[in-house]
Amino acid sequence: MDNHIKIFDTTLRDGEQSPGFSMNQDEKIRLALQLERMQVDVLEAGFPIASEGDFQTVRAISKQVNGSTVAALCRTRTKDIDRAAASLEPAEKPRIHTFIATSDIHMKYKLKKSRDEVLDSAVKAVEHAQQYCDEVEFSAEDASRSEPEFLYQIFEEVIKAGASVINVPDTVGYAMPWEFGQLIKGIRKNVPNIDQATLSVHCHNDLGVAVANSLMALRNGAQQVECTINGIGERAGNASLEEIVMAIATREEQMKTDIVTEQLVPASKLLSEITGHKVQPNKAIVGDNAFAHEAGIHQHGVLNNPMTYEIMTPKSVGLESNKIVLGKHSGRFALNKKLQNMGYQLGKNELNNIYRKFTDLADKQKTVSDNDLLTLISQTLPQKKVSGDSTMTG
Repeated sequence: MDNHIKIFDTTLRDGEQSPGFSMNQDEKIRLALQLERMQVDVLEAGFPIASEGDFQTVRAISKQVNGSTVAALCRTRTKDIDRAAASLEPAEKPRIHTFIATSDIHMKYKLKKSRDEVLDSAVKAVEHAQQYCDEVEFSAEDASRSEPEFLYQIFEEVIKAGASVINVPDTVGYAMPWEFGQLIKGIRKNVPNIDQATLSVHCHNDLGVAVANSLMALRNGAQQVECTINGIGERAGNASLEEIVMAIATREEQMKTDIVTEQLVPASKLLSEITGHKVQPNKAIVGDNAFAHEAGIHQHGVLNNPMTYEIMTPKSVGLESNKIVLGKHSGRFALNKKLQNMGYQLGKNELNNIYRKFTDLADKQKTVSDNDLLTLISQTLPQKKVSGDSTMTG
């Protein structure tokens, strides 16, 4: 089996469904072009039947994005599929993504349909979508709470009908990694024509394991993972694109993606700018503190060799460098390095004097800035002059 993992980004569709994260057409186009620069395999541009605005936005993105496949989501209804196809008409590489729920609870209380009716609707939808484009993806909504035998059946039939991608969503974030891995393994083992389609997963983060579920799925035979920038999405969000991509890149687990990882931080920052929602500081890969160090032991190690506490380089995700943050946990070594970068060469006693003043100040405020250090120098060592060129660093 090919070890290339396809990255399907749904920031513009599932991500935008987060309360407070809606984007206008111009904003979605800006983000779509950034996703293309990042070389996502597929970008899901929207849900065209939802509104005229969404239809026009998917159509506009279809005109401008050439490198990535552009997908449009639709239910298994004929009018949904027709609308999706019309929105994708200008796309160089279009994909119609159709879905229907397959769990007993959804079929009984939401769809009010029997298994046979759901199966018939899925097959007819894929056959209809096939008339418009070669790439048709079928999703079994709430797959992780569906009866596995029914999943095997419906996937086999939609592949016969022409689906080139079958997607297994953990729609409500209920699955645990070991369960989800077994589900994917079971699908690969029990769907006889599975090799004729790409096996995809789409995980939500309600229990905080969306990335873990996605990675476990990949280890058990999934070939595409659906995710979002910054992990945004319904409720607690989707699996985080940057975390999945860098887990694969960092661990070199005999898998690879085509993602230009240096575009991860720019994509994260662009999304935050557009939506007005910043990620939490300790967010993996793209958070402000992801490559920041304040503890003295950590700073000492990183300043001598970054690999002591950094398992990937800042540049690999689009940052210029890490950050040494001076605060109450910092030690003499980091303080001295900072002062040297500012142009001050201190003797042992001078450094000890400054360090005592520094720790007093750090106990009173969260961080100590360059200006704070200059004030300490002028107050404690008024005769001390800068030696050589002064170099200010972060």
